[in-house]
Amino acid sequence: MPRFFIERPIFAWVVALMLMLGGGLAVKNLAVNQFPDVAPPAIALSVNYPGASAQTVQDTVVQVIEQQLNGLDGLRYISSESNSDGSMTIIATFEQGTDPDIAQVQVQNKLQLANPLLPEEVQRQGIRVSKYKVNFFTVFALTSPDGKYTQGDLADYIVSNIQDPVARTQGVGDFLLFGSQYAMRLWLDPEKLNSYQLTPQDVINSVRAQNVQVSAGQLGGLPTVEGVQLQATVIGKQRMKTAEEFENILLKVNPDGSQVRLADVAEVNLGNENYAITGKHNGAPAAGMALRLATGANQLETAGRVKETLAELERFLPEGVEIVFPYDTTPVVSASIETVAMTLIEAVVLVFLVMFLFLQSWRATIIPTLAVPVVLLATFGVLYAFGFTINVMTMFAMVLAIGLLVDDAIVVVENVERLMEEEGLSPKEAAKKSMDQISGALLGIGLVISAVFLPMAFFGGSTGVIYRQFSVTIISAMSFSVLVAFIFTPALCATLLKPGDQHVRKGFFGWFNRTFDRSADRYKSGVSYLIKRKGRFMGVYLLLVVAVGFLFKGLPTAFLPDEDQGVMIVMVQLPTNATGERTEAVLAEAGNYLLEEESEVVKSVMSVRGFNFAGRGQNSGILFVDLKPFADRESFAQSVFALAGRSGARFAQIKDAIVFPIVPPAILELGNATGFDLYLKDNGAIGHHALMAATNEFISRANAAPELNMVRHNGLPDEPQYQVIIDDEKARLLQVSIADINATMSAAWGSSYVNDFLHNGRVKKVYVQGKPDSRLAPEDFDKWFVRNAQGEMVPFAAFATGEWVYGSPRLQRYQGVPATQIQGAPANGYSTGDAMAALERIAADLPQGLGLEYTGLSFEEKQAGNQAMMLYLLSILVVFLCLAALYESWSIPFAVIMLVPLGVLGAVLATIARGLSNDVFFQVGMLTTMGLAAKNAILIVEFARQLYEQEGKPLLQATAEAARLRLRPIIMTSLAFIFGVLPMAIASGASSASQHAIGTAVVGGTLAATILAIFFVPLFYVFVVGLTGKRKSADD
Repeated sequence: MPRFFIERPIFAWVVALMLMLGGGLAVKNLAVNQFPDVAPPAIALSVNYPGASAQTVQDTVVQVIEQQLNGLDGLRYISSESNSDGSMTIIATFEQGTDPDIAQVQVQNKLQLANPLLPEEVQRQGIRVSKYKVNFFTVFALTSPDGKYTQGDLADYIVSNIQDPVARTQGVGDFLLFGSQYAMRLWLDPEKLNSYQLTPQDVINSVRAQNVQVSAGQLGGLPTVEGVQLQATVIGKQRMKTAEEFENILLKVNPDGSQVRLADVAEVNLGNENYAITGKHNGAPAAGMALRLATGANQLETAGRVKETLAELERFLPEGVEIVFPYDTTPVVSASIETVAMTLIEAVVLVFLVMFLFLQSWRATIIPTLAVPVVLLATFGVLYAFGFTINVMTMFAMVLAIGLLVDDAIVVVENVERLMEEEGLSPKEAAKKSMDQISGALLGIGLVISAVFLPMAFFGGSTGVIYRQFSVTIISAMSFSVLVAFIFTPALCATLLKPGDQHVRKGFFGWFNRTFDRSADRYKSGVSYLIKRKGRFMGVYLLLVVAVGFLFKGLPTAFLPDEDQGVMIVMVQLPTNATGERTEAVLAEAGNYLLEEESEVVKSVMSVRGFNFAGRGQNSGILFVDLKPFADRESFAQSVFALAGRSGARFAQIKDAIVFPIVPPAILELGNATGFDLYLKDNGAIGHHALMAATNEFISRANAAPELNMVRHNGLPDEPQYQVIIDDEKARLLQVSIADINATMSAAWGSSYVNDFLHNGRVKKVYVQGKPDSRLAPEDFDKWFVRNAQGEMVPFAAFATGEWVYGSPRLQRYQGVPATQIQGAPANGYSTGDAMAALERIAADLPQGLGLEYTGLSFEEKQAGNQAMMLYLLSILVVFLCLAALYESWSIPFAVIMLVPLGVLGAVLATIARGLSNDVFFQVGMLTTMGLAAKNAILIVEFARQLYEQEGKPLLQATAEAARLRLRPIIMTSLAFIFGVLPMAIASGASSASQHAIGTAVVGGTLAATILAIFFVPLFYVFVVGLTGKRKSADD
């Protein structure tokens, strides 16, 4: 094949240009995101049961639905939470690769079976089923800096005008509203109700009877009698629109003809549907909407579409209202890709300089450089064909590929130049002879490096998704690289190189060449020395292999390095039973600190009261902290990690609450906090109180362990709750119906949804509830009355008593059994792998019936850790088989494979020196190192075989000569590769931690694989051939 294209260089150019054209068209259509879509598909079910406690929600709603959800195809795990504000969420997480649309349909079908078994109030509300991601990808808010509008006004505006267009935007999955729309609130006064002998149920019935929309048909509607000349629509009673209409609702007509209207027993006004969650942005009233990405959606494109939608709606905002983005994870995506793209350019420049240093001719240097755009653009075409995206992983693969693909071109150019210089051939003849010599080595290198990455493409779980995109990219790049080395590079050599251009004898290059040649001669004698004492040096090699094993085992493990995402979350948790007013004060204190004392780093702060990731309630709060762009915070002191450290120390001084900052993990879809995530499960039905006691014991022991830090229950502790005890016998004696008692309690203390009304053309809800001052303390129960069968008003005190008990404001379940979620982080100097080992040690002493199970990020880490060793072994096996096929020998591949541990030694030492972990990126770096180590070995072994087997030279002489001949290309390709990856090892800004992880392992591994390879590979070759030679002679 190479000879064909050497004779037809224009044909070679056409092939190269076609590859570039195809790739160039693909690049325009490739989506961009930070990481491949690694989060397993999940479906969330959510509903609100007004006035219900967490226990009531769990018993009557959650368990009923959970039991029906078992048996879903591909279900991985199911978790749920029930809150004291009546809200509940069930999340069903499916195996990677499950179609989220089919999963959603299956969940909805199962929900239909559960629906008839749910309380009527829940059925009337309807259960929302949506595709779910753990974290929000953006939070936008409406704020009123001048305070003209209240939080309620802004929330209603969002629901009425913004929520629907944003929720319809392609790529938006689930959303959470910080605030609620208007509702008509009927605040009942128990004393007035009693004076008119009315109950809350009477009010509800009257409103339902009079606030209706009746379909009244038509005048002259079909069928009709003959001769009718007119038809018209009849409009009957319609839904009410204003508070005045509601005030006029007739409740009762007394025997004396006097009337009792709603205004006589209640205050009627337009209020909020729900008062649980309120927000502020930089201290001004704000209502926000937090958006989750739909499974499979592209983050950057979705955020762009949301911003376009909001920009269109912004024109219609009331005066003095602004749209802000207090939490936005998309800038870090753009910044990450820009950083890696910059690394790519730096790599090309550095590689060009290294090549020029060795090749010393512009013509010779341009040939490998021209291979770069051809291969990279062709690879983008493959990404498009596979449906992949431009993300950090595929871009990392591109950066690594630059060094690898230039290597192939360098090997060709260097050999052509050597033949032109040593044998005086013309460029065309030299190109032909060169390709005859090195085609085998080129194919071998391509096969081996592809083989190293091939097993990665078949791994499961989230790590499999990360690996697959990386491996397909690098295998494609290597395949195109070999193709270009066979088609394009020889044709360029034949047309561009000139005789006599070879290594200069004057100036800097002359000095460089003389120095290099002297070193090469010394190196040759060094190799001869080593080969003659092979027994001793094989002992040194074995010691190095043992050292690699020990060092590798000692590496701390992690799933992914922590990244600065440009955002931070602050969780605020007050003591049980603390009011919203106290929570607001703590949120204000934390927000003011961030805005005033950390103004260099912090751009904006949005505080939300009533919600955090640990639960809901008046004593919960959260701050979304948006940091300034990466360009404005270059130093480590301005990073999110430093800010979290400083603010954590400052928040520890807040006496009234637990306040701690959370740094989001590298892949936001897998959780909202770095560290570990697990559930303690009550498998043995030991009961809620025993579970809570075991959880507290587990957390206190975990916090005492040196490997663990900030271990916390991601939930709420049990709190005092007031339990009302109805004496059924007394109620019967007093002729009071139990249904009336329940309805009165529900309406007075909870809030009962009555029906709907119209406000500004939109349907909104009507709620009945007791006045705030009629439901403050247990004594207020005495203010409420129920009417008995005789029409007499009976006070609650006549048949009800109460007592204080302990109960949970937030109940969690995991895999269908009660559970508590525990989160935390490894202590400084320890990795998540160390932390998980410590947790399992502590869990061994748990009471009988309790089990520990990982979820989210930790679940993925466990899977990834179990796969890593398998991955390395598979890669080495596939490389061995490829080499055996290439050399038609079972023994010679050992000479190549034996070098792999030496490359690993360099990677491990470099990683330990920089204090990094054995994570997914390190594993990718390790595999790259294996491929490179094998590549260096192939170059020497291929030539040694030719000299020994074909030219009949003595083994030791053939090996020493081959090592001397290939020294220059080995040093050159390795330096080109190291300098190509160096920008990653020293990167700063977005995604720098991931770049450091890969870059450090590859630079360290390549250095070791090169320095040790040039000495040890000849030794291995002689050792292996010596062994097999002896065996052959013995057989003869």
